[in-house]
Amino acid sequence: VQLQASGGGLVQAGGSLRLSCAASGRIANINVMDWYRQAPGKQRELVASITSGGRINYADSVKGRFTISGDNAKSAVYLQLNSLKPEDTAVYYCHVRAGIVLDFWGRGTQVTVSS
Repeated sequence: VQLQASGGGLVQAGGSLRLSCAASGRIANINVMDWYRQAPGKQRELVASITSGGRINYADSVKGRFTISGDNAKSAVYLQLNSLKPEDTAVYYCHVRAGIVLDFWGRGTQVTVSS
């Protein structure tokens, strides 16, 4: 099973994007789905996560601007990005953890926010 992220692009500050991540097949026993990002020269950071029980967490830097949602039945996760800032520029990666230690990663989609 592979994850494919899409929806990235170039947008002006204040704009919006919607990222999608879909699996090539069904992933059973999903525990959590999340989005990470990595900016040039920086470490990969967790942006938002959603558990199979619906618990959601956001990085402080995106609270109130980004919204994560997931569809376990489709093994898909989404990230709505609003009020984008130049500092949101990064490659965004989706991740799914199934069971205890089974991890799936998408290849990433580039988000570039111009000032």
